[in-house]
Amino acid sequence: MHALWSTGEQWELLPPVLLALLLSTVIGIEREVGNKQAGLRTHTLVGVGSAVFMLVSKYGFADLLGIEHVALDPSRIAAQIVSGIGFVGGGLIFVRRDAVRGLTTAATVWLAAAVGVACGAGLPVLAVATTAGLVVITRGFPPISRFVARHRRQPPILRLSYADGHGVLRAVLATCTDRGWAVHRVAVDRETVSEEGQRIAVVTLLLQGRGDLPELTAELAELPGVRSTATGTEDPLED
Repeated sequence: MHALWSTGEQWELLPPVLLALLLSTVIGIEREVGNKQAGLRTHTLVGVGSAVFMLVSKYGFADLLGIEHVALDPSRIAAQIVSGIGFVGGGLIFVRRDAVRGLTTAATVWLAAAVGVACGAGLPVLAVATTAGLVVITRGFPPISRFVARHRRQPPILRLSYADGHGVLRAVLATCTDRGWAVHRVAVDRETVSEEGQRIAVVTLLLQGRGDLPELTAELAELPGVRSTATGTEDPLED
């Protein structure tokens, strides 16, 4: 029966798994306190599973190494963990009202897998330090982010009116992109009808970027179908 076991020192493989259990539990508790969609069980399972996969990759085939023409790469399963955990993280990311949610939780799941791999690879100091760093980032960085948000420059907005139904807005968005601006939101303020019977749309665009705003405004004003343009910094799209 002993010949069926790849290694006779299997009890020595348990401490890395237990360490992964402890550290991934810490990560899961931190997420659970934050009431995130992936909490204690998810992060613990990901961390422990990654450690077990890594240990299997390192020691699970020791009985085959004595066979002629057999060569093993211990890193192959670790590489598959990195790519495979992306599917778990991808399932936690969703879009609500044009805002991406779940990115931080997906990143913590990914990092829990990294902690498990470090435990399984026999790198406990790296695993502990990574866990501590995760807690510092998730607990300490939000106040910093709020401070930066309060003091950063308000993103510019662009108001324009144009003849509706002629593809003008599509040309406006393309011009913004070409000039180094990203259009984050578009709000239709109103629609009117001109004296000639032409439908006129008035929209507000929330921009982000480092382009030349006056140059962009001047170029948009020359587009066929654009009737007027104006810029500002107050965001009217906020509730």
